[in-house]
Amino acid sequence: MATFGTLSDRLADTFRNLRNKGKLSPADVDSTVREIRRALLDADVAFDVVKAFTNKVRDRALGDEVNKALNPAQQVVQIVNEELVEILGGQQRRLEFAKNPPTVIMLAGLQGAGKTTLAGKLAKWLAKDGHTPMLVAADLQRPNAVQQLQVVGEQAGAFVFAPEPGNGVGDPVKVAKQAIKYARDKVYDTVIVDTAGRLGVDSELMKQAANIRKAVDPDEVLFVIDAMIGQDAVATAKAFQDGVDFTGVVLSKLDGDARGGAALSVASVTGRPIMFASTGEGLDDFEPFHPDRMASRILDLGDILTLIEQAQGAFDEEEARKVAEKIATDSFTLDDFLKQMQQLRNMGSIKGMLGMLPGAKGMREQLENFDEREIVRTEAIIQSMTPAERKLPKLLNGSRRLRIARGSGMTVTDVNQLVQRFEQASKMMRTVAKGGVPQVPGMGPIPGASYAGRKAQAKKKGSKAGNPAKRAAQNAALASGEKPGGSAAGGGSGFGLGGAPQGDKAPTAEELASLQKFLGRG
Repeated sequence: MATFGTLSDRLADTFRNLRNKGKLSPADVDSTVREIRRALLDADVAFDVVKAFTNKVRDRALGDEVNKALNPAQQVVQIVNEELVEILGGQQRRLEFAKNPPTVIMLAGLQGAGKTTLAGKLAKWLAKDGHTPMLVAADLQRPNAVQQLQVVGEQAGAFVFAPEPGNGVGDPVKVAKQAIKYARDKVYDTVIVDTAGRLGVDSELMKQAANIRKAVDPDEVLFVIDAMIGQDAVATAKAFQDGVDFTGVVLSKLDGDARGGAALSVASVTGRPIMFASTGEGLDDFEPFHPDRMASRILDLGDILTLIEQAQGAFDEEEARKVAEKIATDSFTLDDFLKQMQQLRNMGSIKGMLGMLPGAKGMREQLENFDEREIVRTEAIIQSMTPAERKLPKLLNGSRRLRIARGSGMTVTDVNQLVQRFEQASKMMRTVAKGGVPQVPGMGPIPGASYAGRKAQAKKKGSKAGNPAKRAAQNAALASGEKPGGSAAGGGSGFGLGGAPQGDKAPTAEELASLQKFLGRG
């Protein structure tokens, strides 16, 4: 995640210096805490938060839990991880829904924080969870705010209640009241009220937001804050807490190239939990905020749980079972390959998913250079093939590959590389399906690993051995009417010469004479 990139790198460097130490002295602890303090301050975390955090880390690092640990460096990382979880809010807090619908969720925040887009993301997320959300256009002052919410609502598949045109026309408090009555009549179980923002904190904004809150009595008031604003997040959050008193925080633009100070300051300063995070521009780039998982990402320990949840949401279990059967029966086609890639793309950003793996910061440069459009290009190539070509890639001769390249806007080389990668992937998947260990290209065989499906290559029928002695024996066997390498009954000696069915009789004098003559020694 780009927001914590710099902080993660600084912390990783700090912990790397501890790995070679069998025991930590007070000087080592002080040096480590000093580097952590600098890293947090550079990340724009509020000074009071940094001071409290580093004091707790120092006290615990100098305690018995580290002195008695077998690996002090790992124990310090664990302490920092636990303290990060605490300043990020401790436990995850879910939305609280009203006992008698509709549940009213009010959004508040500065202009430009991303409230309108986030309203659409929240509506789509709620709809996936089985709710029926309705958006309310209560931002009637910002130019074209109503129209923007209508566009976002259409993309999210949510109804937008907008009785006023906006652009300075209409009473937002009256609109909010009407929206609650409309939602009850039309049986919408969730109402998301998008309120107006300003370029800065002012009394007019606070008064309007407070009036809307008083009029609709929301179940949740979510303060939307830009994760990129740094130290200003603390002053803004305090002002909104005093004026509106929100119940939770939503971090927007968490994918931006920022230092992450807002995320590490707001929850600790306001005492209000971070409930959601917006991680991209798409409506699906939205996720519940888990303090423990976010702390693991910051420390480059990965976030496998979120990755699994995304996979479960994107992949169909029945479809996955069918694909597994096709792989096992050697009937996996390019059509199946295409479906798998499309499901992978539905999970969201490939970079984001790779960034959730433990140790991902070590391949930051490769992740940054990864082109997300490569999947789109691959889809274009496969979709330019006929159904028969997708089912049987061996049909792809030179002219067909040229046609596919032109149809997809790619080159013949691109088509060749795709077919080659597909064949390699299919081979590896078949090996795994049969219980074997696939041989990765560029690597030798793994010692002790059995390669399922690999059979000893049978010698071609009637072929002659390259060894002159064996070839002479084969000729002798053919002359006597026996099978090469054994008797007519199927026996034979270990030398490949003809013999009794028991296979342990020595060669006869005639056979040896024939061999000597063949070798030119008789």
